[in-house]
Amino acid sequence: MLPYNSLDEAAVSLGRNLTFAETLWFNYSANKSDYFLYCHNILFMFLIYSTVPLPYVLVELMRSAGFEKYKIQPKVKLSSSETFKCYKDVMRMSFLVVGPLQLLSYPSVKMIGIRTSLPLPSGWEIFLQLLVYFIVEDYTNYWIHRFLHGKWGYEKIHRVHHEYTAPIAFAASYAHWAEILILGLPSFLGPAIVPGHMITFWLWFVLRQIEAIETHSGYDFPWTPTKYIPFYGGAEYHDYHHYVGRQSQSNFASMFTYCDFIYGTDKLKEGLKSDGEQNGGSDLPIQDLKSE
Repeated sequence: MLPYNSLDEAAVSLGRNLTFAETLWFNYSANKSDYFLYCHNILFMFLIYSTVPLPYVLVELMRSAGFEKYKIQPKVKLSSSETFKCYKDVMRMSFLVVGPLQLLSYPSVKMIGIRTSLPLPSGWEIFLQLLVYFIVEDYTNYWIHRFLHGKWGYEKIHRVHHEYTAPIAFAASYAHWAEILILGLPSFLGPAIVPGHMITFWLWFVLRQIEAIETHSGYDFPWTPTKYIPFYGGAEYHDYHHYVGRQSQSNFASMFTYCDFIYGTDKLKEGLKSDGEQNGGSDLPIQDLKSE
């Protein structure tokens, strides 16, 4: 909650007039607790995972000829009921695990110094902090992901996520509850190292969710803006990891490919689109790999 009773009082405290963005922030957050503002992440999570995958899902269900050539595993098809079941499973896990985890983790957010006060961070400050968050999360996630592909980690936990040998957008968060908890730690590590404003914190989780959805979309569109990001893996890179399934010991990166390159776990995706009807090794092929 902001320690000001009016815009004039806030301006006096800052020694200048508030910017337009700061005025909006004051009008919205002045009488709201920090805990209430933090809980917005839960709302954002449900909105993002319910709306952002929809274009990919519509393309998948319509199977328009214009988009078919961008499908990474074109022989794999899901029905509308199977797609909706994936969404329901993800939302159930979000309600039972992710939501309560967000509510209970607020003390740690306060402890690391996420602030809601004025002034708001500059655009450059937000950009640089988000860059740190992505790099820290990506590096940490890489090693946790490799661990989960060990015999015990895969059989007990990670195999659930690999039930989708050809991932779809709704399956970005389809995972064992333990995996959701474990991979939540890298997401908080960046903000713990470089704490910022609550708005930056919101942006971080929104962008990370959108990135995961795009990576699991099953489509490699040439106009995707992420193609211009250096070392970015993308949908085709991660799709190969799902395609190989339980035997996969490559393409562990969640976003960038530099860890796979440095540690020798990067692999080309030769033949993936042409051989998409084959099961790469998952022991639970939910899609049943339906062919045309």
